[in-house]
This record gives sequence, C-alpha cells and structure tokens, in this order.
Amino acid sequence: MSNEIPLRKLVIIGSGPAGCTAAIYAARAAMQPLVFAGGPSELDAQRVPGGQLTTTTEVENFPGFPEGIQGPELMQRMQQQAERLGAQWLLENVQRIDFSKRPFLVEGENTRVLAKSLIVATGATAKWLGAKGEDTYKNKGVSACATCDGFFFKGKEVAVVGGGDTAMEEAAFLTNFCTLVTLVHRREEFRASKAMQQRIRKNPKIKLALGVVVEEILGDGKEVKGLLLKNPKTGEKTTLPVSGVFMAIGHTPVTELVEGVLEKQENGYLKLKPGSTHTNLEGVFACGDVADARYRQAITAAATGCMAALDAERYLMELD
Repeated sequence: MSNEIPLRKLVIIGSGPAGCTAAIYAARAAMQPLVFAGGPSELDAQRVPGGQLTTTTEVENFPGFPEGIQGPELMQRMQQQAERLGAQWLLENVQRIDFSKRPFLVEGENTRVLAKSLIVATGATAKWLGAKGEDTYKNKGVSACATCDGFFFKGKEVAVVGGGDTAMEEAAFLTNFCTLVTLVHRREEFRASKAMQQRIRKNPKIKLALGVVVEEILGDGKEVKGLLLKNPKTGEKTTLPVSGVFMAIGHTPVTELVEGVLEKQENGYLKLKPGSTHTNLEGVFACGDVADARYRQAITAAATGCMAALDAERYLMELD
C-alpha cells in the first residue's frame, strides 16, 4: 500500500545540485518542498541520490571550499541544509506523474503525493564507451568532465575520446594543464565544426589518433597507465601511454518521466521559456543538467535550481 502524503505546494524530482538548491530556496519561502531524491536504479547505476557529484572524488571549483571538498560530502551538506530549513527527503525514484489533472499526481515506489507545482531536476548521465577497464578506473583516471578533473592531470599526458565540438573543446581546455593531449576518434574525419577543427590541428600540444577505437583502458589497478587502441579495418593494435582518459561522447538527459508531455530541444534536453525555468506546461519547471546541454557544471546547476524555486514561488503566489 502506497504511503499517501497530503497536498504539497511543490514537489522536486532530483537531488543533485539543482534539486538541492531548489529545495533550499523553496524551504526558506515556506513552501515545504518534498524531494524525491532517487534511489538505486537497475536502469542506470549513475542515478543515485545526490546526482553525478556523488560519483566524483575531489571538487575544487565549487565556491566556498578553498581546500576542495569530496563530491559526496558536498551533496550531503546541501541535503542537510535543505532539511534543516524544512525540506523533506524521500529516497525513492518517481515511477509516474499524472499531468492530466490539477494538482499533479506524483507516484514514487512507495509514496503518492499531489502537487500544485513541480520542479524537474533529474539531470543527465554521461555516455560511456563500455570498454574493458572503464568501470575499474572511473575516478582513477577515467572522467567525463575535463573542466571538473583536468587540473588533477597537470604536467601529464592524457587522451580525449570523441569527435564532436565537445571533444575538441575538452582537448583544448586540457592543454592548459597537460603536456600532451591525444584526441582519439573512431572515424577518419571529425563531426566538429571546421573552425574548431582548424583550431585543434594548429595546437602543438594536441595529437590526433583517427580511425581507431579504444579496446581497453590499461592500468595497475590503482590508476590509468594507457589505452589499447585498435584499427577496425586492419586489426592492428597499439598502446598509447596516458595518465588520464576523458570521455567526450555526449550526455543523455534523464527525461523518461516527462516523455511526450514536456517539450524538448532538438538535442533531447528539456526546452525552457527564454530567461526562465518555465517549461511548456504551466506549473512545471526544470533546472540543472536535464535542461542544460552546454555548461553542465555543479555551480550552474545550483544557480538554475535557485531560479526554478523562485519561478515556482511566483507561480504559486499568482495561483493563490
């Protein structure tokens, strides 16, 4: 039997930096937000309470922590702050949302609640290669965010896997720290814009490895030592010595719950009204990586979480 919770002004789905910040602002506005924080998921191991930062080790670029802070600890502090102010946490995944009625019906694994407004902060998950050794060395030299982790590879040689603009932006960024960046792409030509390709080819600290795939990520059990590359056409295998590997093959926004209801951009991320966090459905707001294909940083997610809470507050004031 599901646990029935009385009508809430606001329900927040997701507990990463965006969802937590939305909860903090909403709680301070006496909105008594209920947060579906998520839980273990068979669909995606990355979907855990606290979002992607819980799978990150040291975070050095979040303001207010001059010595850095561990990702899980940062998210725990955000949750504690929101709960102290009056937000309620549920360690459940949302199974279904009935958008056809007002208030909205949100059904979790064990809980049902009616909500006057919703904030969708379900985030995005990085795409991974599925290569041998990838899971072993995640956060031990394998990363999906050069902006987050590039600094840790200062003075070292690394590889970036991908062929689009994002991969090239990551490679260019890493040259600020690394002695050499090898851009690995399975095709002979890049998908990136011509201007970006020219910029990359002129950079003396970037080397290209085209027409090869990553067969295995090599290491000593503690950290990455190299890549085993294979040419699919010839079968030839080569070893590329690197200390880090950055996956830049894209992210997937988590939008299954709102499929067919909320409008999306061409890239699959939720579409918002310009200058706001309003979706196409009145009373439903979105923030964080589920609507941000460009920045995907903890601090920008937190900023949009603040915006979503303020937008929801104004909506509820007008509604009442």
